[in-house]
Amino acid sequence: MATKGNSGDNRSRSSMSVFIVAGLCCFFYILGAWQRSGFGKGDSIALEITKQTDCSILSNLNYETHHVGIDDSEGVVNEFKPCSDHYIDYTPCQDQMRAMTFPREDMNYRERHCPPDEEKLHCLIPAPKGYVTPFRWPQSRDYVPYANAPYKSLTVEKAVQNWIQYEGNVFRFPGGGTQFPHGADAYISELAAVIPMDSGMVRTALDTGCGVASWGAYLFKKNVIAMSFAPRDSHEAQVQFALERGVPAVIGVLGTIKLPYPSRAFDMAHCSRCLIPWGANDGMYMMEVDRVLRPGGYWVLSGPPINWRNNYVAWQRPKEELEEEQRKIEEMAKLLNWEKKHEKGEIAIWRKQTSFDYGRDRNPQPTLCESTNADDVWYKKMELCITPYPETSDPNEDAGGAWKPFPERLNALPFRISSGSIPGVSAETYQEDNRSWKKHVNAYKRTNKLLDTGRYRNIMDMNAGLGSFAAALDSPKLWVMNVMPTIAEKDTLGVIFERGLIGIYHDWCEAFSTYPRTYDLIHANGVFSLYKDKCDAEDILLEMDRILRPEGAVIFRDHMDVLVKVSKIVRGMRWNTKMVDHEDGPLVPEKVLFAVKRYWVAGEDNSTSSE
Repeated sequence: MATKGNSGDNRSRSSMSVFIVAGLCCFFYILGAWQRSGFGKGDSIALEITKQTDCSILSNLNYETHHVGIDDSEGVVNEFKPCSDHYIDYTPCQDQMRAMTFPREDMNYRERHCPPDEEKLHCLIPAPKGYVTPFRWPQSRDYVPYANAPYKSLTVEKAVQNWIQYEGNVFRFPGGGTQFPHGADAYISELAAVIPMDSGMVRTALDTGCGVASWGAYLFKKNVIAMSFAPRDSHEAQVQFALERGVPAVIGVLGTIKLPYPSRAFDMAHCSRCLIPWGANDGMYMMEVDRVLRPGGYWVLSGPPINWRNNYVAWQRPKEELEEEQRKIEEMAKLLNWEKKHEKGEIAIWRKQTSFDYGRDRNPQPTLCESTNADDVWYKKMELCITPYPETSDPNEDAGGAWKPFPERLNALPFRISSGSIPGVSAETYQEDNRSWKKHVNAYKRTNKLLDTGRYRNIMDMNAGLGSFAAALDSPKLWVMNVMPTIAEKDTLGVIFERGLIGIYHDWCEAFSTYPRTYDLIHANGVFSLYKDKCDAEDILLEMDRILRPEGAVIFRDHMDVLVKVSKIVRGMRWNTKMVDHEDGPLVPEKVLFAVKRYWVAGEDNSTSSE
């Protein structure tokens, strides 16, 4: 696979990369930013292809229609300087130095610890020298440019497990893992013999302690989408590698705080030698997995302590310790009303029952959580209790609604809405929301013509609502991280998961749990109106810049006065912008601001002006 700057003898292996280069060359030429684009500085492949390319075909932004003028009378633009080069991979809320000041007990130091306002950076995080646009999916699953994440430690540490290999100017991911060194495909096929992945009934998965997310990467073949997480620890850049590959992942850990997902979210949860002490803390981590697992969902545990009798010598652990660990897991699974469906080799699979018997004859009697809102999780401590199932009128009825296969469930009426669980959201408002976002997305595509091409793989919706933006975009070429702001008027993240999409809770007054340069396109609908009196818009925009790839795109949707202020700030951040009217015409007060982050890397000129 070839990347930017390869010699001519590699050109025959770089047709996909060349297409991206050519498209982006035209794209930045149209924006009038050719002089600032990284592809305009000596890339012989790009220059040659550009000469042969009709830029009118590859133009991704049509700025000739519905253009809204912006009043610049409020003064000069404040130019943001680049941060020091040692901030290239800065993760504000998982900063390694800050982490070491917190207790190590229960992984507290690996949880989110964000800087106070006086320690926040007010500069632009640079990309590393040589940074290039990632390969397109599915090539990105197997190859990552070395310059984008130049860390070789895993190639040595995990060499025999086939996680990752360094080959010239790229990393190659053979698809192996600690529990599947011969490839994820065979491992997933074994799971699919028990778990109904092929029928579409299992769509959403949670991968705890994901490594470089090869399990999630190969699940896409089954049309299953996994939310993977791992801490920022000694396995340097594992989550960064996952996102560079085009696989959903966040920095996270099972520690003391509840996971940032709603109850009954995932169809399946998975741990492949994830090193989480499931039997510790009286089974609290299994209780938390139970909270986010749908009734009828599956839990996969592969590796220690499963089949400990045959493996304790190879694992170099006392057999008594492993036996006790498995005993605790089995007891907790029984208490949680999980039925063991399979155990073979080092793989065990349990299924959470579709309804729960709270009868007094159960021994031991489970302790049920008293909270009336199992989705109130942001910075809330984990609890030693079992999250109750939704009430049913019939003991044979599926708690939380009957499962529907994907893609049918994408537009079917979610149970949380049909049951009246979300005040103010009815079947009619849900259907109207779907229709509106199909209309909005079609208008976006008329302006940004790259939306359908696969150019944008990792997409974020910062204020996801009912998930209708993601549903309108649905394509195997992309995935959407649907973010539910913790201050949103209505918490609808559970609806998003019921639709077969993924998402996460987050407060945009803080940094997101990801590495820099991990999203290709960000959608911000009403975000700055929502946070108007909560925190500084400049801080939110700097965070957007941190997580957006060079030459990535942003679509803002908000009121005209809000977008004028946003446009002024981002023009000092090396972004190009154009504002357009609402698709229903200029009389609608809501407008749309399109923005593109210009290419620049560490060590370049500090000027942010367009040339």
